[in-house]
Amino acid sequence: GWASPSPSATLGRMLSVLSPAKTLDLESRLPTRKHTTPRLLDESEKLIDVLVTKSAAEVSQLMGISQELGALNAQRYVDFTVPFTPKNARPAALIFAGDVYQGLSARTFTARDFTEAQKTVRILSGLYGLLRPLDLMQPYRLEMGTRLRTSRGANLYDFWGDRVTELLRADLDESPGPRVLVNLASAEYFGVVRPSLLDARVVSPRFLDAPRDGEPRIVSFYAKRARGAMARWLVRERVRSVKALYEFDADGYRYAPERSTPAQPTYVRVAA
Repeated sequence: GWASPSPSATLGRMLSVLSPAKTLDLESRLPTRKHTTPRLLDESEKLIDVLVTKSAAEVSQLMGISQELGALNAQRYVDFTVPFTPKNARPAALIFAGDVYQGLSARTFTARDFTEAQKTVRILSGLYGLLRPLDLMQPYRLEMGTRLRTSRGANLYDFWGDRVTELLRADLDESPGPRVLVNLASAEYFGVVRPSLLDARVVSPRFLDAPRDGEPRIVSFYAKRARGAMARWLVRERVRSVKALYEFDADGYRYAPERSTPAQPTYVRVAA
């Protein structure tokens, strides 16, 4: 006889991707002991082999950062040690502390939220390629746009090639049904993903802020927080369909159909 499809089969798979953050929290108590190992760590080690050959001055020049930050990060590359353990590394979603991660607020996740996030949230990274929220990482600075020459080419996009996309695709393959990638990352980071190889619908939400009497526009600080807030909402609400995305209303944002396209749902918040 004919059986109706199970709800999960019809809903398919939805992943959201975030950019990492420059601000790191290396001190706070961790709300969970659970942790996993980055799946592209062998590749990270190849990058570290290149990075440890750079002086502090070369690092600051390469990244356009201060001498002080150059020295700090040159030392971090030297200190990089595997295997990663809870003694020498921290979970990605709990170490990143910038605007996006204030919106994500992973410290308030329940155990079940962490389980869901581990399945559905991914963080793009210059050094680690693709991280799950509970993947351990050691502190680093390496923007995806860095022109770091390796044996694979002139920059990190050349270095990662299709590897990040293939891993995302494997994650999307884990469930039957329609596949959706919610792109909550910056253009710099999403540039490492090759959507044509994903076999998934890519949706890139936009967040605008409107002054009382003016035209809505992107305000970087608020837009970053909103990306994190949407990732959090997707996790907490166990969202599985594009249609449900239109219900997002955290932090006062509302879906604005007249400003949206299927690929770019747009949300507007009016200043109080």
